[in-house]
Amino acid sequence: MASKYFEYSNEAVEFLKAKDAKLGAAIDAVGHVYRELDDDLFSAVVHTIIGQQISTAAQQTVWRRMQEKLGEITPESINDASVDSLQSCGITFRKAEYIKDFAAKIEAGEFDLDAVERMSDAEAIEALCSLKGIGKWTAEMLLLFCLNRMDILSFGDLGIHRGMRMVYHHRKVTRQLFEKYRRRYSPYGSVASLYLWAISHMDVPGYSRDYAPKKAR
Repeated sequence: MASKYFEYSNEAVEFLKAKDAKLGAAIDAVGHVYRELDDDLFSAVVHTIIGQQISTAAQQTVWRRMQEKLGEITPESINDASVDSLQSCGITFRKAEYIKDFAAKIEAGEFDLDAVERMSDAEAIEALCSLKGIGKWTAEMLLLFCLNRMDILSFGDLGIHRGMRMVYHHRKVTRQLFEKYRRRYSPYGSVASLYLWAISHMDVPGYSRDYAPKKAR
């Protein structure tokens, strides 16, 4: 199956470059960003819960084991599996319970994934945060990397903060400063996020310094 990537237009890029010269320079240095999407919201939620507080490599290992054990990751396959069976894939008891609770809510009609896809960003975040194991940052990442929403800029994301410090030479990004950038980037906050993350990896020529005090990084 061919990979799907977050889709954004040249119009979005030109908007951000016109609004912010420093971000524009970073955009030119990075080039087009390809970030994979998981356009199935159910499996994306399960995948996200699995990945909390573990490395990407560990998340991939657990996900592969779960696919091998259950086949397609659906509410039905999760409901048919026991907590012990899910744990045997390499996740904690709590994560297994969160995943089981989510699948049960879907099958019982207590949570409507299709409705979430039609909601505004704020409504969708609130709905997703009602699920066990899903906080605001996780919900924001689901909107960005599953629903391809265009205006997600997460204050709770450390990579975004690092990217902002590197692009703008800030020692610290306060909430007030962050909100200034959020307003500037809107309605393309998600596109700005992609570039700030790219910069935060510290492998883009011309962007190798995090200006935060060492102990604060």
